[in-house]
Amino acid sequence: MKLQREAGLFFVGGVIGLVVDAGVVQALVGLGGWNPYLARLVSFLLAATATWWWNRQYTFAHRQSGRSLLVEWLHWMGLMTAGALINYAAYAFMLMAFPPLRPWPAIAVAVGSLVAALVNFSTARGVLFKGSKSTV
Repeated sequence: MKLQREAGLFFVGGVIGLVVDAGVVQALVGLGGWNPYLARLVSFLLAATATWWWNRQYTFAHRQSGRSLLVEWLHWMGLMTAGALINYAAYAFMLMAFPPLRPWPAIAVAVGSLVAALVNFSTARGVLFKGSKSTV
């Protein structure tokens, strides 16, 4: 049951990250005229930070990383790199394969996020937040 709860909360965090990611990339491209590939780098950093915060507060609240906040965040960002590469590859593929999506990069963000979700959950749960918090 704990795995199902964690997966459900991780999904909620993923939705939060998707909203941040898609919202920022869409705003930078649509309102700021940014290149959609460069905009995605900025939006991803903000989204990954939002998901780290959510997951440390809720999804893995009963677990610990044994690291300071800064080191934990850096470790999170490092671990999310595998998922980010998968995510970005799917995003770039969607933009290249379907040129009408270029003005609407948020759709490609959603596809990339879904593809990378399993990798991200596995690494977050199995590597960073693997220890139980002890109650004193």
